[in-house]
Amino acid sequence: MAEHAGSSFADDPHLGRTVVGEAELQARVAELGAEITADYAGKAPLLVGVLKGAIMFMADLARRVDLPVEFDFMAVSSYGNATRSSGVVRIVKDLDLDLTGRHVLIVEDIIDSGLTLAYLRRNLLARNPSSVEVCALLVREGLQAKDPDLRYVGFTIPPAFVVGYGLDVADRYRNLPYVAEYVE
Repeated sequence: MAEHAGSSFADDPHLGRTVVGEAELQARVAELGAEITADYAGKAPLLVGVLKGAIMFMADLARRVDLPVEFDFMAVSSYGNATRSSGVVRIVKDLDLDLTGRHVLIVEDIIDSGLTLAYLRRNLLARNPSSVEVCALLVREGLQAKDPDLRYVGFTIPPAFVVGYGLDVADRYRNLPYVAEYVE
């Protein structure tokens, strides 16, 4: 793949085909930023990043939202070091800010089964925000038991396990500027 050339990942046998290229990612993030800017006009949304996977996406997205925004972060775990979700969600780091009356936009890297997101949404709605919406960079097709009700979606991808642009395996590959299949 051309995107592997010249990078330290060029010879990595675990990196398969590019699923979403760097230019495609940046173009879609710009579109999402414009949509969010229009939808939240006159408001100051609170972007809640789900650590660690959403950090790259959230940083780029926030720069594309032409409104005053605040950040907060949550860390939830349903994977550990595995490549498949355990289905058990636990909060590893909670929010620092009060959500009462706030317009909350959850920024997620990837939606698989949707179980983690459903748990997170219920948890945040219990804190009395004005609204809670979701912006997901990637949705793995065919894995959700029910419609996850996503307001903003970057890309729908095949059900392969992917890394890059914040997504990892055992904390590796997050700094790839594109999304690639992970080959075990």
